[in-house]
Amino acid sequence: MSTLRSFRHRNFRILFAANFVSNIGTWAQGVAQAWLILELTNSGSYLGIVTALQFAPTLFLSISGGKIADKFNKRKVLILTNLTGAISALSVGTLVLLDLIQIWHVMFFAFVLGMGNAIDAPTRQSFNVEVVGKEDLPNAVGLNSTNFNTGRLIGPGLSGVLIAAYGTGFSFILNGVSYLGVIVSLLFIRESELFREDKKGGSTKIRQGLNYVRARPDIIAVMITVFFSTSFALNFNIFNTMMATAVFDKSAAEYGALGSILAIGSLSGAIVSARLEKKRDPKFVMKGAMLFSLVLIASAFAPNYITYAIFLPLIGFIALITFIAANTMVQLRTDSAIRGRVMGIYLTVFLGGTPIVSPLIGWMTQEIGTRYTIAICGAISLTAAAITYGKFKNRTEAPESVLVDDVLEAAYEDKKD
Repeated sequence: MSTLRSFRHRNFRILFAANFVSNIGTWAQGVAQAWLILELTNSGSYLGIVTALQFAPTLFLSISGGKIADKFNKRKVLILTNLTGAISALSVGTLVLLDLIQIWHVMFFAFVLGMGNAIDAPTRQSFNVEVVGKEDLPNAVGLNSTNFNTGRLIGPGLSGVLIAAYGTGFSFILNGVSYLGVIVSLLFIRESELFREDKKGGSTKIRQGLNYVRARPDIIAVMITVFFSTSFALNFNIFNTMMATAVFDKSAAEYGALGSILAIGSLSGAIVSARLEKKRDPKFVMKGAMLFSLVLIASAFAPNYITYAIFLPLIGFIALITFIAANTMVQLRTDSAIRGRVMGIYLTVFLGGTPIVSPLIGWMTQEIGTRYTIAICGAISLTAAAITYGKFKNRTEAPESVLVDDVLEAAYEDKKD
């Protein structure tokens, strides 16, 4: 029962159920969007460009989103960001069903969705601790990841079937409706049951968050590792699409199945992660990133569709326990007064390289082939994790105090000495 202890909180139960449906919709739309782009353009380069547009706002808004999370009512902010996602998904779905869709529509609404997500992600991450309290946060992160990856297990396969039967439009409509369910659940949250800590009446400047991270080698090590792993190695919306279509010449249903197969490993990783709370430290993250990269490189040379599919659950498993460890460690080691801004920085690092790297990856699949592209991306991720481990392996302990003023003061004294 200890692995389910977050369910004792009513607010968590309500959000968990709504997010389950929403996660299915999110993954269904992700598959449909990639397939729609190929239908409209038959180009891996466009796939990379749209991915870049969707994640570009993360570069500019996630840190500001963290500031918003520290300053405003998180529940109300999340209602607005989910409304943005619903409008984006329903708009594209309607255009597809009316046979009016053009590639610029996909680009525009991907960017709109990205703007909402850039604010939603740090707000949602820092809202977790208010929903369940700091004691149950690691458990809640693990359960939310299980939820997310259960959606990943169902959504791509469901979308593949919908695309084969009716085209891509219904997958977007499904996701749009699922956002509305999350909005309803947020309206039913009892604010009196939230775990809100008293904050000092200090500033909410972004610079303070940046200075705090600079003073924490343990957090810096995790962020560097995560940046290279997610920017180069965690691009399965491109990798799976191009392996299924360009390398193995498979249908929409078989392409969608790859996403669900990957989710089997991701879901297993999320479940196991709930039992690895004591392993959530920077060394674990860096070693996990190296192993993830090695298996990804091996998958690039899978001789056929079945062999490639067999690699995916292992990749998903390693990736999930690594990135859950990174996420939880950063949240737990950060003072509540600045957590929103630090999570904004973390999510900028987590997704911020995607707008820059995705067009390059899409172009590489066209120019040098999908297999070599995957192998090169894995090698970059592996090298970065290994170098970071060598530099930071003896500097991964959290300071005795993680209060904002104490950490910054300690950093100042070290610099002065």
